Amino acid sequence: MSLLSKFKNDPLFGKVIRSSGKLLSANTISLALSVFQGVMVARLLAPEGLGLIRIVMVYASTVNSILSFRMSELVVRYGGEYLAKGEKEKTAAIMKAAGLAETLVSLLAFLLVVLSAGIAEKYFTEATGIAWMFIIYALGLLANFNAETSMGILQVTHKIELQGIFNLTQNILVTLIIGAAFLWNGTLPVVLGAYLLGKVILGLTMFIAAQIQLQKILGRGWWKVSLSKLTSARELIRFAVSSNISATIIKIFRESELLWVAFFLPTSIVGLYSVAYTIVSFIAIPADPLISTTFPEINRLIVQKAWPQLKDFLRKITTLSFAYNLVLGLGFILFGRWIILIYSGEEFLNAYPALVALTIGIVFNYILFWNRPLLLSLGLPDFPIWVTLAVGLTKVTLAFWLIPQYGIVAAGALLSFYYIASVGIMALRGVNEIKKVESREQS
Repeated sequence: MSLLSKFKNDPLFGKVIRSSGKLLSANTISLALSVFQGVMVARLLAPEGLGLIRIVMVYASTVNSILSFRMSELVVRYGGEYLAKGEKEKTAAIMKAAGLAETLVSLLAFLLVVLSAGIAEKYFTEATGIAWMFIIYALGLLANFNAETSMGILQVTHKIELQGIFNLTQNILVTLIIGAAFLWNGTLPVVLGAYLLGKVILGLTMFIAAQIQLQKILGRGWWKVSLSKLTSARELIRFAVSSNISATIIKIFRESELLWVAFFLPTSIVGLYSVAYTIVSFIAIPADPLISTTFPEINRLIVQKAWPQLKDFLRKITTLSFAYNLVLGLGFILFGRWIILIYSGEEFLNAYPALVALTIGIVFNYILFWNRPLLLSLGLPDFPIWVTLAVGLTKVTLAFWLIPQYGIVAAGALLSFYYIASVGIMALRGVNEIKKVESREQS
């Protein structure tokens, strides 16, 4: 049987690809709109203004992630398991607990941004009197009070494609507002307001859709189920805390990249780096739908102890992701200068070396995108913590030495090092754990 036939005749692989395709179709249009937005914002605000608005946006998301318990993973891991077993009361209890916990975290994150806005202005920007921007944009955290839980619910109910539709809707509106600002020489606050509105729309629509799905599968009064139905509370807390620590480490060492650059370098240089970072981040567009649809299937196969099917599934999705990520990576490296020129203009061309450095690590990351979900489903939530912590501390230590000397090229190279080292180690551990468990059960 040919390789293509193996892919076509696999019902599980086909199911994941179909679900991913629905989400990708909406995300592709959103990508085009995001590119159009980026072009207008970069040309409207220039490097310094672009750097400032990115710092404001990343700061709010960083604070939220530090407190976040990654409820989507908890919902998929345990809600998906309970739902597969037909234990509806336990499913309802886990959804309720996740939603309440995330609401509290979102409120705390908003208050923390409000209290620390002055500090953020002092250490991450060269401007004065702009602390209010951090506070205003943080309102998006309140609108996304249940975003992670809602995403997990849509994943386990096989309605994750709705996320793509909602994302597309808010992207259209944001593009219209930014387009008007571009044509009539709008200001930075107008652009910031457009992005905030997009976050509000996405957060609220995700919440409403998730609640509709819960009513369909659990009944109208599902939220009245007592939390005492959760018999494995200690295990759930351990998983949530581990996810929180892991998410915090990832956010500090990886996803708050622009804040680290802002700490070492001027805001205008942050603007250059943000262009390289944003362009390379488009590699995530085809990967994100695959991640969202793959995690529940990995978890289901592990619950069923279907080890041969799991290994076959991982081989196929890795082959697919390797093929398209390699093409994307080569495209960014070969045509990166032209992409930057079209995207943001000649004054941003110095971002190209950083773009090349970033591309290498991000391509590697998305080829083995299943590394962390696999470990979580295998009951190893602590292992990613130690790996990301060790690699992250190494990255930051080197940053104090390299970034002041070599600028954004060093920043890009260090982030690529982080991806390759952490993802490689976690993927290897996950594969070895499957072999170990399978061997133990067969003996």
